[in-house]
Amino acid sequence: MANDRIAVAHLTSPSVSAYPWSAGFGTKYADPGTLPTGDGRSVAFGTSDIAVAHLTSPRVSAYPWSAGFGTKYADPGTLPTGYGLVVAFGTSDIAVAHFTSPFVSAYPWSAGFGTKYANPGTLPTGDGYGVAFGTSDIAVAHTALPRVSAYPWSAGFGTKYANPGTLPAGTGYGVAFGASDIAVAHRISPFVSAYPWSAGFGTKYANPGTLPTGTGYGVAFGTSDIAVAHKISPFVSAYPWSAGFGTKYANPGTLPTGTGYGVAFGIAAAAPPAAASPSRTMRLFEGFKIKLISGRLKIQQK
Repeated sequence: MANDRIAVAHLTSPSVSAYPWSAGFGTKYADPGTLPTGDGRSVAFGTSDIAVAHLTSPRVSAYPWSAGFGTKYADPGTLPTGYGLVVAFGTSDIAVAHFTSPFVSAYPWSAGFGTKYANPGTLPTGDGYGVAFGTSDIAVAHTALPRVSAYPWSAGFGTKYANPGTLPAGTGYGVAFGASDIAVAHRISPFVSAYPWSAGFGTKYANPGTLPTGTGYGVAFGTSDIAVAHKISPFVSAYPWSAGFGTKYANPGTLPTGTGYGVAFGIAAAAPPAAASPSRTMRLFEGFKIKLISGRLKIQQK
């Protein structure tokens, strides 16, 4: 199914802006009746909801979504303990990566926040800069070694998986699950580290033959590709992906105009039946997230 909306979390009120999407931006939807309180750092769509991570208490705000913002859901009973940096929906859950211990807070989700799940038995070791749900796992990118922490997920955190044998080099800024892999964007060369994933980290894949040219801030898997948003021109680097990095694709003909802080693959529209008229395939985007790190704006996939 093609995506039909796009949202951006941003600095300055209203902190989130959403638009219809049909091969381009439609007219902006009305702002939420109750705005997020503080600069928007991340936005994510659920099946019929939208959530924003933001600076000021309650640090996450969520709303029903039906061609626009509904009335804001009640805040979580237990709030995230610091700046909300990233929000992600799972199948029936929601999680926020944030400053201040426990660095990640997760809740059941059913048209509103349930009672906060217990913290992981082994916490991430620093401020959470990224969070992602896999099919039956959750991972947090964070400051301090091991820079990524991953856990089984089944209505709560399981026992932390062993750290990768080869750790990401520098602060983990972004994390993403692929179908059977996991990748972390991070501060120091090689700027992205990827691993097989099967209920835990496998042996790190070889680095890309052509590395991203600076600190990796965002990473995303496509169906058969991987891309990294990073500092220094060309600001985004993409590679074929088949149990490892292929040869880097040519840079875009028109480069992004500054540091890449996030990247997302769209979902191709489904082809019509063979008897239908010829199809056109387009890539459509559902949502982005934006956060500020050391005074720099970071845009990431939801």
